[in-house]
Amino acid sequence: MSKTSLVDYAVSDHVAEITLNRAPVNAFSIAFLDEILAAFQRAADDENVRAVILRSALPKIFCAGLDLDILLDKPILEVRSFLEKLYIDLWDTQYAMGKPTIAVVNGAARGGGMTLAISCDVILASDNATFGYPEIDLGLLPAIHFTHLPRIVGRYRAFELLFSGRTFPASEAAALGLISRMVPKDELLYEAREMAQTFANKSPTAMRLGRAAFMRTNDLDYRRGVAVAVEDFCNSAMTPDAQEGLKAFLEKREANWQNKKENQG
Repeated sequence: MSKTSLVDYAVSDHVAEITLNRAPVNAFSIAFLDEILAAFQRAADDENVRAVILRSALPKIFCAGLDLDILLDKPILEVRSFLEKLYIDLWDTQYAMGKPTIAVVNGAARGGGMTLAISCDVILASDNATFGYPEIDLGLLPAIHFTHLPRIVGRYRAFELLFSGRTFPASEAAALGLISRMVPKDELLYEAREMAQTFANKSPTAMRLGRAAFMRTNDLDYRRGVAVAVEDFCNSAMTPDAQEGLKAFLEKREANWQNKKENQG
């Protein structure tokens, strides 16, 4: 096993396991995201690897999304650079992976954690997993999810999830088709490894060609949508309301939105 401070990487029986390990909640820092991308690329380049599992080492937490320090009082070019890694580089790496990837959601997945999970081909979630798009509550836009979520769950249900910011359980995610399968928490990793082994036992050539064809067929101009999402997120992150929302969250207080102040005045 090769181990770094933030991401563990191991291969067994042609299956690579990428394990997120940035306590307390696997929030994205630039270094953390770089290690995740490097681990995916390592799996893509290894001809011995025929399937990939992405999971968390933290109990009850898959990934809580962005480390808010990335966005607070930062220049737009720095924010854009990070978003290009999370949106564009992650998508490009997964698109060209050449082998199936399985996200194993063992608990909370929020915001950028949802982005990470939906970049994979399959999402397995424990029965105690929860999901959510909390960006709107911080004055931000869940822009990347505008591109894919309506195609999965339908326009109207997607709008409600994205603009309410509410948390929802794995049972609802399964009913919406947002995840592949809900699994009892004690069986989650076993089920993921069984599925990965099923994929690994197929013809590597057929799997590579088939996955490439599947990605092309289902792309639906997603790549261009990702690039637009970078612009939309950056535009929202620079607004006074977004900066106020981030500070309010960190200070554990109610946000004083700009228009709210004006209306009260």
